[in-house]
Amino acid sequence: MQRRKFLQNTIATSVGASVLPTGAFAFSNLGKAKKYPYQLKYAPHIGMFKNLAGENVLDQLNFMADQGFTAFEDNEMRKRPVAEQEAMAKVMQDRGMEMGVFVAHTIYWKEPNLTSGKKEYRDEFLKEIEASVEVAKRINAKWTTVVPGFVDLHLEHGYQTANVVESLKQAAAILEPHGITMVLEPLNFRDHPGLFLKKSAQAFEICKAVGSPSCKILFDIYHQQITEGNLIPNIEASWDEIAYFQMGDNPGRKEPTTGEINYKNIFKYIHGRRFNGILGMEHGNSQSGKEGELAVIKAYQEVDNF
Repeated sequence: MQRRKFLQNTIATSVGASVLPTGAFAFSNLGKAKKYPYQLKYAPHIGMFKNLAGENVLDQLNFMADQGFTAFEDNEMRKRPVAEQEAMAKVMQDRGMEMGVFVAHTIYWKEPNLTSGKKEYRDEFLKEIEASVEVAKRINAKWTTVVPGFVDLHLEHGYQTANVVESLKQAAAILEPHGITMVLEPLNFRDHPGLFLKKSAQAFEICKAVGSPSCKILFDIYHQQITEGNLIPNIEASWDEIAYFQMGDNPGRKEPTTGEINYKNIFKYIHGRRFNGILGMEHGNSQSGKEGELAVIKAYQEVDNF
């Protein structure tokens, strides 16, 4: 993914070089513009504005803050060097940005793990949850993403659900003392065929069974448009268990206004419910280069205008 390319090119030679600001940010006049007063906490990711901000991760964070974004997310944060995590956390703290989600564990895309109930998979998962607590504390994160993995075709669905719930209960016991919440992300069947967790109602049921403030739903609007549609009613029905949103338009998984989803109405509804959490911009840019990055900013200003 784009947000990892920078690390591949720089971390091997010098962690220090990758976390020091360049001083003269390559923002052109845009970086000096008045911050846009977004009504919700939209969270870009590394690489989304690399043409306008430059390759340096700290410059990119500063650029996001300059545009008025008050949050940031990074799926791969736990794989970054500690020095870089700490440097990014300092920039976010200095600029008043909240850290969104990062992925807490190894996701099994093609074989069952948590659904199987096997001890070795559960132990691996819990060990990674423990390690992610340290990452979360380092970067001041309150949320971390969990995907229960692939279905187990050898087990009835009910047994798989029970196995997942038990693993999540044990993970919640690790997270609760630290005030960290794992958010379960249902993923669509088209992009990720064969995964266990697919729908918002299923995630709602599992969260109720786990019964912990450290186990909630990540409602990804892009995925649920594909899987079930009926977006606002489903958000309303599962509202009590939703702690985090992500989005991308459909088709294409690009910024809002490029597809069929009426994001202005959805964001108006979420804002009307006084949601104070983060909405992750987990999508690509519909256009390349600086023009495409400006288009992303313009799109969010448009759909936030309600």
